[in-house]
Amino acid sequence: MPSRLVRPEPNRNQRSCEDGGVVVRTESLLEIVKLFEQAGAAAAIELDVLDPDRGAGRYAGEVVDIDGVSYVHRPFRVWVDLAERLGFRLSTPRPIEAPLVRLRFERLATEASVAVDDPAEKYGASSEFARTTKLEEPGFVIDFAEALDRVELPERPRILDLGVNTGDELALMLALRPSLREATFVGVDRSTSALAKARERFPFATFVEADLDQPLELGEPFDLVVTIATLQSPSIDDRALLRRVFQRHLTPTGAVILGVPNCRIVDGEQRYGARMKNFRQPELGLLIKDVAFYRKYLQQHARQVFVTGKNYLFVTGVPA
Repeated sequence: MPSRLVRPEPNRNQRSCEDGGVVVRTESLLEIVKLFEQAGAAAAIELDVLDPDRGAGRYAGEVVDIDGVSYVHRPFRVWVDLAERLGFRLSTPRPIEAPLVRLRFERLATEASVAVDDPAEKYGASSEFARTTKLEEPGFVIDFAEALDRVELPERPRILDLGVNTGDELALMLALRPSLREATFVGVDRSTSALAKARERFPFATFVEADLDQPLELGEPFDLVVTIATLQSPSIDDRALLRRVFQRHLTPTGAVILGVPNCRIVDGEQRYGARMKNFRQPELGLLIKDVAFYRKYLQQHARQVFVTGKNYLFVTGVPA
């Protein structure tokens, strides 16, 4: 018979039943998920759970006995994943009566599209997007660094960033390889305000305002072409743009790093996967189709291909 989620009994050290969190002892994860579903539109849910530190080194689901009471151990990662998948923000755990900590899950605001007068400024310097930075996302920083490690560049290389926005990728490349200050950087974007910010940050680079769905005149070909979260833009034919990269903008031994987003920002929190209408959880069909095309296309052009990452998938093509 499945165990039941119960509220704590009041004592000197705990709040009353009305104020306390729901005590989780040996309940299954499925029971906990159902608890969230039963909460409906509640703004917040509090759970009193075994302090994850009490089970350090154990696997999720192992039973820990403390003072004659059994608890299921769950690493903090499990609670973080649960919050993210169900659309909640997990607050910092608060110690209550040992061995429990209180977890507060706050429901994220509903996603809403923001209308803009100028489509070119959808991701401009004054947009909601401008408040975010990929440089504070561990997955992006670590996976991009790994992708760049695979790329061998000549001395004083030419580097092109398509969809450069305010230049976060350029900042990361320079931090990872300080020698790239001797490189020639060219960034292309259609947002006037984003490019103005990029020019302030990197006065030594060249920034071109242009529509990426049209042929570009950028001079000599490049040793590395980077494009992050640009190929999936609704206004861009990603297949045509990739063909132009190889036909017009890449040296015969050049490398490419294609960043494909597999996340979105909701109420300040990064959530895994792209959501489609009428789907409660991520639907990855289109992403897999795109990545498979890029991989095959790069291989057809004599590139060794690596596909890495999580919230951003990096398709890295280097000379075979």
